[in-house]
Amino acid sequence: MGFVRNDEIHRRELEDFRRMLLATAGAHKVNAHDHLEEEEGTRARKSIIRNPQDEEGEKLVCVTSGVSFLGLAVVNKLLSRGYSVRVIVDSQGDVEKVEEMRRNNGNVWPVVGKLSDVESLQAAMAGCRGVFHTSGFVDPAGLTGYSKAMAGIEVKVSENVMEACGRTPSVKGCVLTSSLLACVWRGIGASNSNSAPTPTPIVDHDSWSDESFCLDNKLWHAWGKLKAEKAAWRIAEEKGLKLSTICPALITGPEFYRRNTTATISYLKGAYEMYGSGLLATVDVTRLAEAHIAVFEAMNQTSFGRYICFDHVIGGEDDAEKLAAETGMPVHRITGDGTWSSPTRFELSDGKLSGLMSRTSCYSESQQ
Repeated sequence: MGFVRNDEIHRRELEDFRRMLLATAGAHKVNAHDHLEEEEGTRARKSIIRNPQDEEGEKLVCVTSGVSFLGLAVVNKLLSRGYSVRVIVDSQGDVEKVEEMRRNNGNVWPVVGKLSDVESLQAAMAGCRGVFHTSGFVDPAGLTGYSKAMAGIEVKVSENVMEACGRTPSVKGCVLTSSLLACVWRGIGASNSNSAPTPTPIVDHDSWSDESFCLDNKLWHAWGKLKAEKAAWRIAEEKGLKLSTICPALITGPEFYRRNTTATISYLKGAYEMYGSGLLATVDVTRLAEAHIAVFEAMNQTSFGRYICFDHVIGGEDDAEKLAAETGMPVHRITGDGTWSSPTRFELSDGKLSGLMSRTSCYSESQQ
């Protein structure tokens, strides 16, 4: 019975992924039962056994976690821009998901690589021009959403990916997905005390969260993203590797809560402090994917660095009620119960990214 149950779960997951593909890529309708059993294993193995030199070129890139909510959007946008994409996977289930993508576009394929092993990642990246590190981690128990242990894993994986990039001669640059949480937590959740850290009124690409504050308040998602990003910058400097990091707000999009539940819950820890300070924001997954490609293409010339990415600030009760309805959270979890108020209202600025995207064809095409 256990094997039957596991097989049924696997089938449901694959069918759900097919629906996700339709929603994100506008693909032709796929019959959820076609070719599932006869293609398991054989076709996937063929797609992995390739000579990297056959695909090497300016348009060959690889993506970590390319079957996730964000990763899938990034892969689809890369394919629409004419890139060939390797998706680094470490399970047969993820291999099959990438094979589903290949039904609609033969320029994407899975390649086995373990995020815990630098040499494995290096082999997966061989011949690639760039790397998009979109991976995130969740508590396997599914209780806390994002634990201190997961933060430690995220930092180690960030180090591994950057080390592998630095060892791979073909890799010229990496775009790493961080979080706006790595920018905003500088005492905004503290009481109105003179001893509380005071952030600057403008939060932009030069702003960093306070590591001690995140640790003391158990803001593990913010703490993990902050430490992982800092680790990436340290290794990039040591290796002389071009790096750009994107710090997105809460990622939304079609059925975002169902498709990205744990990351959404963990992001919204402390939501009412961010809301009260003007720092609770969202970004549509499609625009975020466009930002990744725009930043990568700018890196091929002269631009690189750190970018904040958001498209909407949750600035009033109507916005808060809509977000609460989308996530199934009580609205007071977002707006607070009225007993806390921020001494300062801050302003988010994404001017650096907006300026870059307004100059790129990637952004222009998305507006047509």
